[in-house]
Formats: sequence, C-alpha cells, structure tokens
Amino acid sequence: QVRLQEPGGGSVQPGGSLRLSCATSGYPSCLGWFRQSPGKEREGVAAIYTSSDSPFYGESAKGRFTIARAQSTLYLNMNFLKPDDTAMYYCAAGVCAGGLLNPDEYNYWSQGAQVTVSS
Repeated sequence: QVRLQEPGGGSVQPGGSLRLSCATSGYPSCLGWFRQSPGKEREGVAAIYTSSDSPFYGESAKGRFTIARAQSTLYLNMNFLKPDDTAMYYCAAGVCAGGLLNPDEYNYWSQGAQVTVSS
C-alpha cells in the first residue's frame, strides 16, 4: 500500500522560490506533483518513473521547477514563482501505464498543500 504525507506549502513573493516535500511509502511505479486552483482542472506539474527517476514536466513547470527523489521523499523545487502558480499542490503515486502527467493514472494522493504567490 502506498502512503503519501505532504507538509504545508507556503506563501512567497513573485520571483521567489519554494520547495515542497512529500514522504512516500510503498513501491509505486510513478510519483508526481499536481496542482489545482479554484475553477480549473487538476494539472500535471512534474513526474518521474521510480525505476529511472527520469523527470517529465508540464509546460508551466519547464525551466522553473525541478522534481527530485531522495530515498522515500519526493521533492518539488520551484523557482521564479509567478502569481499564476498559486494553487493547491498534491503529490501522487500510481502505476502510470499511460501518460505520466495524467492525473487519472494515479491511485494515491496526498492531502495537498497550499502555495500562494503574491506581493
């Protein structure tokens, strides 16, 4: 069984940086970060296959965010944050037989952490 525990997010000014972490357990095939803001669909931010740790990024994350894994903790390093990055961020685990950034491929979800970017 996979379990995910994600501590709180935070608030930051535009252009700032923030790191999210997620404690994982079990043996999922893939781990990912997703975000959702009010009125919008859940969006894939970044994800990895646990067999290779090769990262995949959504368009909004490319060049600014980095996904990494150290032992049983998954990280999302976010730089050059913009107000549009404001959302609830979730880590997730799954089998990912299809698209790595498709939330439907994930079975397990964290409780979420709010990230707010504003001046």
